[in-house]
Amino acid sequence: MPDPNVRAALRRMFGAALGRLAADGVVAIAPEELPGLLDQVREAADARHGDYSGTMAMALAKRAGKKPRDLAAEIIRRLDVEGLFEPPGEPVGPGFINLRVRDDALARAVAAAVRDPRLGVAPVAAPQTIVLDYSSPNVAKPMHVGHIRSTVIGAALARILKFRGHRVITDNHLGDWGTQFGMILWGWKHCRDDAAFAADPTAELGRLYRLVRKVADAKPEELAADPGAAALAARHPDCGREVLLETAKLHEGDPENRALWEQFMPVCRREIERIYARLDVSFDHTLGESFYQPMLAGVVHDLEAVGLARESRGAVGVFLDGDDKPPLLVRKADGAFLYATTDLATIRWRLEHWKPDRILYVVDHRQSQHFEQVFETARRWLPNASHAALVHVAFGTVLGDDGKPFKTRAGDTVGLEALLDEGVARAFQVVTTADAERGTEMPEAERRRIAEAVGIGAIKYADLAQNRTTDYVFSFDKMLELKGNTAAYMQYAVARVEGIFAKGGVDRAQVRRECRGATLSDRRERALALALLRFAEALEDVEADERPNVLTAYLFDVAGAYSTFYDALPVLKAEGAERTARLALCDLTGQVLRRGLELLGIRVPERM
Repeated sequence: MPDPNVRAALRRMFGAALGRLAADGVVAIAPEELPGLLDQVREAADARHGDYSGTMAMALAKRAGKKPRDLAAEIIRRLDVEGLFEPPGEPVGPGFINLRVRDDALARAVAAAVRDPRLGVAPVAAPQTIVLDYSSPNVAKPMHVGHIRSTVIGAALARILKFRGHRVITDNHLGDWGTQFGMILWGWKHCRDDAAFAADPTAELGRLYRLVRKVADAKPEELAADPGAAALAARHPDCGREVLLETAKLHEGDPENRALWEQFMPVCRREIERIYARLDVSFDHTLGESFYQPMLAGVVHDLEAVGLARESRGAVGVFLDGDDKPPLLVRKADGAFLYATTDLATIRWRLEHWKPDRILYVVDHRQSQHFEQVFETARRWLPNASHAALVHVAFGTVLGDDGKPFKTRAGDTVGLEALLDEGVARAFQVVTTADAERGTEMPEAERRRIAEAVGIGAIKYADLAQNRTTDYVFSFDKMLELKGNTAAYMQYAVARVEGIFAKGGVDRAQVRRECRGATLSDRRERALALALLRFAEALEDVEADERPNVLTAYLFDVAGAYSTFYDALPVLKAEGAERTARLALCDLTGQVLRRGLELLGIRVPERM
C-alpha cells in the first residue's frame, strides 16, 4: 500500500539517492546536511511540470564541480521511485527534478486515507515532549483583545502537535502575583463598593484595577477624562508608592494581604475559565507566578554563585554582553524580583519536572529581547538547558481600521468577552437572514448555537489565517463572509459535503468499505485527490515553523479544489465504481476539512 504522505515517501527516496551519490564519490554530503537538503523536496510551483520538485542539485553543484543540471541528472540516475511516481524526465531549468505521482498509486492512497481514522497522517517517528506556554493573562485584569492571539495560536499548536504524535504539556503561566494585585489591594482598602462586589465580584475587582491604575499612573489626560479618578488622586497623591508597598506586603506574606489575595483569586480564575470555555480552550496546568515565588531568591543566589549575575547600583543583573549593554535584571534595588527572575525559575522547574525537548512561548513580538536574554541566561546557567530548545513563538498586533492597535471608540482596549459577544451577535444576524432567504425556518435555539460556532470561529480563524509574525486589521465584515479564506466559508464547505450524503441517503461507512480508489478520470478529480493527500504535509509544515496559517491556507486550497470538482462533475448521478470513487473523495474532503478545523479549534455546525 503506498504511503499516503507522498512527500515524506519522496524525501526518503531522495535521501537514498543522495546516499548513493555520496557513496559513489560524486559529492561529499555530511549526515547533518541531509535534512536541509531533503527539505528542498516540495510541492511543485507549477502543476504542469509535476506534483513535486527537488532542487538540491543547485545547492550541491558547486561543491561537486558540476553544472546543476548535470548533477541533477546524476541524482535522477540514482533515484528509485518505487512505483509511487512516474519515472522522472530530464532536469528542468537550472536543475529542477520534477516528479508526478502515478495515478494508480494516488488512487490507492485515497482509498487507504478514507478508511484511516488519522486520514493518512502517520504519527511522527520520534515523538518529543513539548511544553507550550500561552495565553498567560494577568488574572486581576479583564481579558482583552490582545489575549486572543496568544490564546488561539497556542491552543491550535497544542492540538496539531498532539495529533502529530508528540507528548504536549500546556501550561497557562498566569500573572497572579504582580503589581496589578497591589492596585486591587489598595483599591479594596480605599474605595471598594461592597454591594457591587457581592453582586458581581469580577466586575468590581476590574473597576478597582482600572480606577487605581489611573490614580497610580497619574497621567493628566486620563485624570482629566475621569473626574472620579482625579478626585481620588487629589486625596492620595502618594498612591503609586502605596500600591508598590501593598504589593511588597503581599510578597512578604502579610496576613491581611495574603487573605485578600486568596479571596480574590478564585473569583478571577472563574472568570478566566468562563472565557476559555467559550473559546474551547483548556490547559493541562495553570502554574502562575505565585507558584514560583518561593524559588526566586534561590534563582538570584545561584546566578550570583556561578558568576552570571552581580550587583549594579543596588540591583542584581546578568550582564550577557559586557558592561556596555543593558543587563537582564533579576532583582531590583528595593529587593523586588522581576519577570525575568520568574521566567528563569519557570524554565528550571519545567526542565527538572517535565524534561521537555522543546518549550514554546507564544508571546507577542514586543517581548523578543526579553526572551533572547532569558533564554541565553538559562543556557549558561542550567546544564540541562542545552538539551531543550527554547523557542519564542512571536506574533504581531491586532489593528483597527486606522492601522493602530484595536481600541474602542473611547480609546479603551477592547474587552475579549465584548469582542466574542459582538462576533456572535453579527453571526446570528447572518444566520437568521440566510435562514429566512432559504425558507428553512430553523428554531431560534439552533440558530443561536450555529451563531456561537460561526461568530467565535470567525474571530479565531481570522487570527490563525494570518502569518503570526505580522500585524493584521480586525474586521467583522470580512471575517463573516461566506467567501474567501474565512471560517464561515470553511464551515459552509463542510456543511455542503454533509449535504450530499444527506440528500442521497448515502451510507458513508459503506462507501469507505467499497472504495478501491479514486478513478481519476478527470483532471479535477486528480487535483482534489492530490490536495487531500497533502494533509500530513500541511501539519508537518505547521510544526516546522509554528505557523497555523499554513493549515488554514491548505484547508482553503482543499475547499477550492472540492468546489471545482463538485461543480464540474456528477457525484450522486454517477454510476458504479465512478460513483463510489467520487463519493469517497467527497467523504475524505469532509473528514479532512472537519479535522483540520477541529485542530484549529473551530467548531463545525452540522448545517449552516
